[in-house]
Amino acid sequence: MARLPVMAPVLHACFRGRHQTLYHKIAVLVLTFFTYMTYHLSRRPISIAKGVWHRNCSIPINNLEYPIFNASEAGNPNWCDWKPFDTEDAETLLGWLDTGYLFAYAVGMFFSGHIAERMSLRYFLFGGMFLSGLFTAAVGLAQFFDIHNYAYFITMMIVGGFFQATGWPAVIAVVANWYGKGRRGFIMGVWNTHTSLGNILGAVIAGLFVDYNWAWSFIVPGAIIALMGFVVFLFLIEYPTDIGCDPPEEQKTDSKSMAVNSSDDEGEDLSERKVLSEQPPVSLGRALMIPGVIEFSLSLFFCKLVSYTFLFWLPYYIQGTTNLSDEQSADFSTLFDVGGVLGGIVIGLLSDLSGASATVSFLALVISAPLVYIYNAFGYLSLAKGVGLMMLTAFFTNAPYALITTAVSADLGTHPTLHGNAKALATVAAIIDGTGTVGAALGPLLTGIINPTGKTGWNYVFIMLAAAEVTSALCLLRLVYKDFKRACSGNEYQLLPVHSRTLPKYHSISDGF
Repeated sequence: MARLPVMAPVLHACFRGRHQTLYHKIAVLVLTFFTYMTYHLSRRPISIAKGVWHRNCSIPINNLEYPIFNASEAGNPNWCDWKPFDTEDAETLLGWLDTGYLFAYAVGMFFSGHIAERMSLRYFLFGGMFLSGLFTAAVGLAQFFDIHNYAYFITMMIVGGFFQATGWPAVIAVVANWYGKGRRGFIMGVWNTHTSLGNILGAVIAGLFVDYNWAWSFIVPGAIIALMGFVVFLFLIEYPTDIGCDPPEEQKTDSKSMAVNSSDDEGEDLSERKVLSEQPPVSLGRALMIPGVIEFSLSLFFCKLVSYTFLFWLPYYIQGTTNLSDEQSADFSTLFDVGGVLGGIVIGLLSDLSGASATVSFLALVISAPLVYIYNAFGYLSLAKGVGLMMLTAFFTNAPYALITTAVSADLGTHPTLHGNAKALATVAAIIDGTGTVGAALGPLLTGIINPTGKTGWNYVFIMLAAAEVTSALCLLRLVYKDFKRACSGNEYQLLPVHSRTLPKYHSISDGF
C-alpha cells in the first residue's frame, strides 16, 4: 500500500457514507484535471514571448523600456529585439528552442513511464511539477539578470521539457486506477479539456506581462505549477484500495470470474489479488505488443506535429499576418483552444456511441486536412472569417489528439492481455504520448527552418500541416478496417472468459487472439 498523503484523513472524514468511493473518484478527477492544466499552462509562455524577443521594430512599442522609433531612424531593423534573437536567422533559433524543449519532453516521456510504475505517483508528480516550475521561471530570470546567451535559453528549455514529461503518464495512470475500463470517451473528453484550458490560461497570463515585462510571463506560470505540485503532494490518493474504497468494477468482476473456476483455486486466487499499488511493472516490449498501440502512436505522431505547431507558432503567425499587438495576438490565439475543447468533447461522445474510436479519429483527420489550408488561405481576410475558420480547424484538429491521448490510451493500458495490471497504463501512455511528442518537436522545428516571414513562407507551413493530417489518418487504416469488419459481421466487442491459467484471462473476438 502506498503511503497516504497528509490530508488523506481529512478527505476520508469528509467523504463518509455509502457513496464515499464516488466522492473520492470525483475528487481525483478534479485534482488531476487541475494538475495537468498547470502543466499546459506553463508550456505556453514561449509561444507568447516569441513576438517580443523577435518582432517588427517598425511597429510602435507601448513600453517604457524602449522609446518609440521608426526602424529606418534607428538604422537597425532588429534594434528592439532581445539578443540573441536580433539576427536574420531568429526564426530558426526560436524553432530550435521549441525543438529542444519537445525532444527533451519526448525522451523524458519514455523514461517517465518506467519510473512512474516503480515509485509513488504522488511523489513523482510533486517532484516533476516543482522542477518544471523552477526551470520555466528560470527562462524569465534572463531579463532580470540581463542574460543574452543562447546556450542559457536552450538549456533551460531542454531541462524544463524533460521534467514536463512527468505529467501525463502519472495523471492518466491515477485516473485509470480509480475509473477502470469502459466506455469513457465522453467523460475523458470533458476531463481532457484541461489541455485547452491550460493553454488558454497560459496565453492570457503570459500575455498580461509580455508587452511590459516578459520575465513575469515565465515566472508566474512557473510559480503556479510549483504550487499545484504541493497541492498534489498533500491530497492525491493514488489507488482506491489505499483508503479502503472499492477498486474499479472490472477488476472486481475479474476476481469473481477467477474465483468460480474451481473450489481448489479459491485460496490461490485470494493470494493473487494484490493491492493495486503492489502490482509489478510492465516491460516496454510487452506494452508494444498490445493491439493498436503502434498504430495509435504513429497517428499521434502526426496529430501532435500539427497541434504543437499551432501551440508554439499561432500567436506569432497572427501577429505577423494582422495588425494586432503581441498581447492581442496571444488573446486571439486562445480561440483555437476553445474550438479544441468542443472537438474533444464531441469526439469522445461519438466514440462512446459508436465503439469505434479509430474510425471516429480517422474521419476527423480527413476533414481537418483541407481545413488547415483553408484557414491560412482565407482566415486573414477579416476578423469574422479568422475566428470562424480558426475554431473550426481546431475542432477537427484537436479532436483525435484528445481522444487518442485519453480514452484510447486508458483502454489500451487496461487491455485484457495485461491481466488487470493497473501499472501498465503509465508505460502505454508514455509510449503513445512519447511517440506523439517526437512529432510535436518536429513540427515547430520545420516551421522555424521554413522561416515563415511573409505569406509565401506560411503557405509552405500549412501545406506541411495538411499533409501531416492526411498521414495521421493513413496510420489508422488497419484499425478502421477492423472496425468496419466487426460492424459488418454484427459482432460487438466481447470479452469471453478463458479458464486456462496459461492463457490471457479474456479473449477478444475482434482482436483475433
